[in-house]
Amino acid sequence: MISYLLNKITYACLTLFGVVTVIFFLFNVLPGDPAQMMLGQNEDSNQLAIVKQKYGFDKPVSTQYLYYLNDLSPVSLHSTNPGDYTYLQPGKYKAVKLFTIGNTTVVLKFPYLRESFTKQGKKVTQVLAETLPNTFVLAVSSIVIAMVLGILLGIVSALYKDTWLDKTIQIFSTFGMSVPSFFSAILFAWFFGYVLHKYTNLEMTGSLYELDDFGEAMHIKWKNLILPAVVLGIRPLAVVIQLMRNSLLEVFNQDYIRTARAKGLSEFQIIKRHAVKNALNPVVTAISGWFASMLAGAVFVEYIFGWNGLGKEIVNALNTLDLPVIMGAVLIIALLFIIINIFVDIIYVWLDPKVKLQ
Repeated sequence: MISYLLNKITYACLTLFGVVTVIFFLFNVLPGDPAQMMLGQNEDSNQLAIVKQKYGFDKPVSTQYLYYLNDLSPVSLHSTNPGDYTYLQPGKYKAVKLFTIGNTTVVLKFPYLRESFTKQGKKVTQVLAETLPNTFVLAVSSIVIAMVLGILLGIVSALYKDTWLDKTIQIFSTFGMSVPSFFSAILFAWFFGYVLHKYTNLEMTGSLYELDDFGEAMHIKWKNLILPAVVLGIRPLAVVIQLMRNSLLEVFNQDYIRTARAKGLSEFQIIKRHAVKNALNPVVTAISGWFASMLAGAVFVEYIFGWNGLGKEIVNALNTLDLPVIMGAVLIIALLFIIINIFVDIIYVWLDPKVKLQ
């Protein structure tokens, strides 16, 4: 296990390094001056020069890349000269000084994702901390709906293979996979949030936290979670149904299932004790992939329903070319994918002891 985790950590570091390199050079070739975007209408030549020096925009791209790696690295190098970009300014981030060699100080810190261009110096970590939990709640709710209903309907579909019930479930599954999420979101928001509003009491748009009627305090509105969670769960639900049905039918043909039936075990006991657990491997793979993509940001669903999550924040950042927010969000997404993949590998071992962590 320790060897496996060390290999995965090494793989994660190399993957994140590759992601950092790609997104940095990708977004730095885009047209536009970040300093001008930060100043907006108030720019002048003196202020422009000050901002460029403060954020290192006056340096070559290769030097800016090294500065960015230095900001992200937990162990970073900082100049003792107040005029340098790498000077450890008070309040920039919390750091523990390790030692000093000449004009360079080595410190230990949390990765620094810099500041937003458009949110008046607000740190990217703060922006992500405000939006990622909302996306996490939405993703967990959606994947629970997809997992529970998908496994149950997949079992029913396998047990009643080729009957009208099986064909009905397959039609629903095919339809769910073929309908785009943005179309489902618009349809559900209009039908359940507008046409049937007086019956459902659901709103077309709304986030997890909203101001009360007096505009004084934020309160949780759980009902705003229903429509986006259902819409976001439709496509993974359809996939889980198909995978569970096909995997279970394959398991039913195995010798140990025939042996269990020969011993006189009921169909319920066979499904509960033997069949379902062994049929879950492809389902776990699908669920992990969908969950990671949901955490990455259900862009269309969040934007249509006005859900203040990571997906909506990415759209807003793209519209305003807020590069630090976009780059920070992409890094968090990559990290989440890596963590979920490691977690899924461990679940595989629990589901199938024959699988070894290599």
